[in-house]
Amino acid sequence: MPYKFLNKYPKKFRGTGIIVPFGMAVKRMIKSTIHRPVTIMYPYEKEWVPDNYRGRPGLRFEKCLGCGICVRACPTTCIELVDVTDDKGNTVKRPQVNIGRCMMCGYCAEYCPVDAMTTTTDYELAEFNRKDLIYDPHRLAFEGTNEMMEVHISEHLLSNLAKGITDKPVAFFETDRPVLDDTKCISCQKCAKVCPTSAITMVVVGTNAKGREIKHPIIESSKCVSCENCVINCPKAALKIKEVL
Repeated sequence: MPYKFLNKYPKKFRGTGIIVPFGMAVKRMIKSTIHRPVTIMYPYEKEWVPDNYRGRPGLRFEKCLGCGICVRACPTTCIELVDVTDDKGNTVKRPQVNIGRCMMCGYCAEYCPVDAMTTTTDYELAEFNRKDLIYDPHRLAFEGTNEMMEVHISEHLLSNLAKGITDKPVAFFETDRPVLDDTKCISCQKCAKVCPTSAITMVVVGTNAKGREIKHPIIESSKCVSCENCVINCPKAALKIKEVL
């Protein structure tokens, strides 16, 4: 030790070497021998985990719409929609999660409009190969899912804040709505086909030069969850998301 730093230490500790730290270790050993150790016998003993702990994502299969909001909200792109068979034998799209890439942020649960995606208390996720870290929709199901595992997100409308109303937050999917540009719509009806909540209805608004019906989408706000599937799949960019102020 350089002599210029020696004066910073009390004289009683100089030259003691390992005596002081050894004495502290013995003191700690005696204390832990008499009293219960700080550690636990894991995995035979486990600490209590609260229900709102953000472990791996969970899925309520029967509530999921297959809207894909969780896929777009995931910052690590570890979620994708895959085709699976439901209890009725129908093929539906449901989220599949690569736990090896998941950062347990809970965004999928926050932005799920029907609380189908949740957090769970499951943190023991070790596997022998990476393939086993891919949780399909059925494997994502978590027994004992409750309301504490739901993650709700709400926003305040600018119009309410301007009026001084700060105690009436709304769900995030109620702050944006798809709007139609009539001049671009080609009546392909693709938006109605990809809507997971059947919020879009095609209505006849006229006929073209060949006498064929012209249909434009009408969006029912009470059913819309702002998943943007209609906007993404519109071939002519006739639909866009507008913020509800």
